[in-house]
Formats: sequence, structure tokens, C-alpha cells
Amino acid sequence: MALHFELVTPAKLVRSEEVHMVVVPGTEGEFGVLEGHAPFMSTIRDGAVQVYKTEGAAPETIEVRGGFAEVSEKGLTVLAEHVEG
Repeated sequence: MALHFELVTPAKLVRSEEVHMVVVPGTEGEFGVLEGHAPFMSTIRDGAVQVYKTEGAAPETIEVRGGFAEVSEKGLTVLAEHVEG
């Protein structure tokens, strides 16, 4: 099963894809999201979002600055104030 992941900034949709897991730098600590995760929202701190495309794969790292993460039945949406690169 795959997790639908979207990374959005105020300017554009940066990513929209099916992945295995995403680790998000929450303000209360990092948290990992897999398919079927319970719904919740969190603010995020400056740091690295780690995207695991498949189980056991090395993560792709995306630097973000500030924003929110929302986990819903549709998947994970990260609303970042700024994305590096």
C-alpha cells in the first residue's frame, strides 16, 4: 500500500506522488507517516523532510522552512513556507 504525499508552498505544488513513508520535522519532534496513519495536524520546524519511495530505500531529503503538516484519509500534505532547491 502506498501513502499519497504532497508538498506545497504558497507559490506552487512541489510534489504529488505515492511513496512508502515520509518523516517530517515536527516542532514537537520528528514523526513518520505511513499509509493508514491516524489523522492529525502539526506545525513543522526548519529541517529535512525524508521521503522513502519504497520500503528499505534510502530516503530523499528535502529541506523545508516552517509550515504545517496534515495527515488525513487522503494522505499527507506538507504546507511549507519555503522549500530549498
